[in-house]
Amino acid sequence: MIKSYYYTPDDGLVKWEGIRAFGELTRREDAILWVDMIAPTDEESYVLTSEFGFHPLAVEDVLSEMSRPKVDDYDDFLFTVAKVLGPPLQDKDIEIRPVGIFLTKNSVVTVHFFKMRALAAVAARLDRDSRLISRSADFFFHTILDHIVDTYFHALNLLEHEVDRVEVEVLDSLDEDILKKMFHIRRDLSLIGRMIAPQAEVVTRVTRDNFPLISEKCAVYFSDIHDHLQVMLSTTGNQRESISSAMDLYFSIISTKTNQVIKLLTILTALFLPATFIVGFYGMNFVSMPELHWKFGYPLAIGLILVVVVGLLIFFKKRRWI
Repeated sequence: MIKSYYYTPDDGLVKWEGIRAFGELTRREDAILWVDMIAPTDEESYVLTSEFGFHPLAVEDVLSEMSRPKVDDYDDFLFTVAKVLGPPLQDKDIEIRPVGIFLTKNSVVTVHFFKMRALAAVAARLDRDSRLISRSADFFFHTILDHIVDTYFHALNLLEHEVDRVEVEVLDSLDEDILKKMFHIRRDLSLIGRMIAPQAEVVTRVTRDNFPLISEKCAVYFSDIHDHLQVMLSTTGNQRESISSAMDLYFSIISTKTNQVIKLLTILTALFLPATFIVGFYGMNFVSMPELHWKFGYPLAIGLILVVVVGLLIFFKKRRWI
C-alpha cells in the first residue's frame, strides 16, 4: 500500500493512495512529497527505481529487511535505515522493525513492512498541521527520525517501571516467575542497547558529515536527536546494572535461605549423632555387658542421651550457632 502527502504553497497539502507519477510531482521546486510504502508489492516497489531513480543496492537493502541502521550518501539522494521499537512484552522478544528512508531534494520516501506507530503519529500530526512538511524535505526527514527515536523512550520507560517493580518484588517474594521476569528484562535491555548504538552512529554522521541534502540549520536539530540517543544509552546501561543487582540480591537471598536450611539439618544431625552412638554401643549383642542386666541401665542410657543433647544445645547457643 502507498500513501502520499504532497504539499505545494498554492494548493496546500493533498493526500493520495496508490501509485502516482511521482517523478513529475517532484520536478516542481517548491513542492514537497512524502511517500509512505507499507508492505509494497513488486509493482509498488518498482516505483523506487522507475519514478525516483534510487540505486538498486539501496532498494535491495530496504526490501530485504535485514540491514542494520546506517546512512549512505548517493549524491542525489540520502538512504537511511532506522529501527523502530514496539513495546516490550513478557515472554516474547521485543519487537524491532526496520524502516528505510530515502531523502531527496524535495521528497521523503519511507518503506516498511509492518504498520508503525511512529509513522502513524507523523501522519496524524501532518493531518492536523501541514506546516510540518512545508518547511523543507530535510526538516521533515528529521521529524520522522525524531518520532522513531521517541519509540525508544517509550520502551525504556516501560522497562524502567518493570525494573523498579521487580526490585520491590525480590524483597517480598522469591517466586521463580520473578527470576524469569528479570531475565526477560535484561534481554530486552541488551537488545535495545545493541540497537541504539548503531542508530546513534547514523545520527552522528548526519550531524557531522555535511551531507548536501541536509542544510546547516537542519543539522543542528539532528544533534538534539543524538543527545537523546546518548541519554538512552546511559539509561540502558544503568537499568542493566540495576536488574543485575536485583538478580544478585535474588540469588543471595536464595543462598542465605539454603544455608539456613543446611545449618538446621547440620544441628539436628549433631544432636542425634551422640544418641545414635550410645544406642548403637548398647545395641551390641555381647553376653558379658553388665549394664544390660542392671535394672538402672535403661534410665542411665536415656539420661546420658538427654545430658549430651542438652549439653550440645548449650554449647551451640553460646557459640551463637542457633
